[in-house]
Amino acid sequence: MSTPARELKQEEEQPGTSPPSDLVSIGAAAVALGVSERALRYYQQLGLISCGRTPGGTRRYSEADLARVARIRELQSLLGLELDEIAIVLANDDRLAEIRQAYHDERTGEAERLELARECLALLEHLRVIVRTKQAAMGKFLADLDQRIAHTQDVLKGQPRAASRPERSSPKPSVAPTRPRPH
Repeated sequence: MSTPARELKQEEEQPGTSPPSDLVSIGAAAVALGVSERALRYYQQLGLISCGRTPGGTRRYSEADLARVARIRELQSLLGLELDEIAIVLANDDRLAEIRQAYHDERTGEAERLELARECLALLEHLRVIVRTKQAAMGKFLADLDQRIAHTQDVLKGQPRAASRPERSSPKPSVAPTRPRPH
């Protein structure tokens, strides 16, 4: 259930809707976040962020916008997530925030709270799958890297590992079996 007061409160909390005094230019946001202005425009184009605009169309970034870009960068660097995966994580984060707000609203009944908790659990489990998938891929990469390091160390010691990888050798010329010639 949504009331006008509740909708107004949600609008106030949306990214890019802070009072003008709290907003910074794209250049200042880029410098503060250590990203390019182009990256900020691209994130907005993909729908990862939505910033405010002046009447003249200049982008202005709120603290919430800056925090969201910092979260994007964290997900890229820490987990190595692609932007499409980050979009899923951010959508889940947004929905989790809505769930938390609705759950703690005094007008929310017990049955609705239980349903919100179930949805929260499903979202968290989905996020866990994303992280586990990346973790598994990183584990395979790390195992391969460890194997290559060990092989290189053995080569340096003069003891190539036979079991780690098959040796590459030049193919032997195939020779057709010869039959004895009748005399």
